[in-house]
Amino acid sequence: MILHLVRPDEWSRHPERPYAPASLAEEGFVHCSPDEATALAVADSLYRDTPSPLLVLLIDEAALDAPVRWEDPAPSPPPGCPPGVRFPHVYGPVNRTAVTGLMQVRRDAEGRSVALVPWG
Repeated sequence: MILHLVRPDEWSRHPERPYAPASLAEEGFVHCSPDEATALAVADSLYRDTPSPLLVLLIDEAALDAPVRWEDPAPSPPPGCPPGVRFPHVYGPVNRTAVTGLMQVRRDAEGRSVALVPWG
């Protein structure tokens, strides 16, 4: 299972199409995280100012139509990520059938991302 952070409005914008965030057009891939701890570190460092809620797509890597490459972060991992962490990058749109669930990032009173909880 790989994880992808997304705002609910972005995820639900075109439900009849595969999911294709701006990063796919801009960078050629969809950013994902390898596990919950890394997803929370990314959410805390890159999305702290994003208004709640913030969703996490649970993606079955084996069910994706697009290839996945596990790559080193460039230039370095976000704060809070362990050294040597590699990130799964999906090189194409995410077919919605590969998304097996949705979680929500729970934040504490200071806005830090502290846990993933069920969405809905």
